[in-house]
Amino acid sequence: MKTSENSEQVVLVDDAGTPIGVADKATVHHEDTPLHLAFSCHVFSPDGRVLVTRRALGKKTWPGVWTNAVCGHPGPGEDMAAAISRRVLHEVGLDITDVRPVLPNFRYRAVDASGVVENEICPVFTALSTGTPHPRDDEISQWEWVDPHQLRTSVQATPFAFSPWLVMQLDQWPERYSAG
Repeated sequence: MKTSENSEQVVLVDDAGTPIGVADKATVHHEDTPLHLAFSCHVFSPDGRVLVTRRALGKKTWPGVWTNAVCGHPGPGEDMAAAISRRVLHEVGLDITDVRPVLPNFRYRAVDASGVVENEICPVFTALSTGTPHPRDDEISQWEWVDPHQLRTSVQATPFAFSPWLVMQLDQWPERYSAG
């Protein structure tokens, strides 16, 4: 569980996704990041648009790139849907409903230009929201509700402008990219 901003714990996992320990989030992401559990969530509006966010320029990894609504890490023993709701509220300032898995076996490894590695078993979810985002400045610099097909087209045309996990997720997601 998260007890304060500086002591967030991540769940370390083996190749099968079985928890093998915990570590402080602040110490996990480096050039040899151990495999750990995460999540990625795409938030949709009732009219079918999807929320994309631009990572704050002060972020340690992938600053300024566009990505899905939110990614994060469940705490030890934390329910995944609860962790997603917690993170969306914290980062984006939105309440969400109808959290559903869409790519339950998504896993990726990516290296940022700074050399920091992401190495995650990262199930992908969708959720719904009727609200207006009120993001934290230290997390998100811009946001936009967009047509899912336009997002897919933009990602295919300019993958360098998007997070590597979003590019990979859309590549694995069925052509019918939507909330459900």
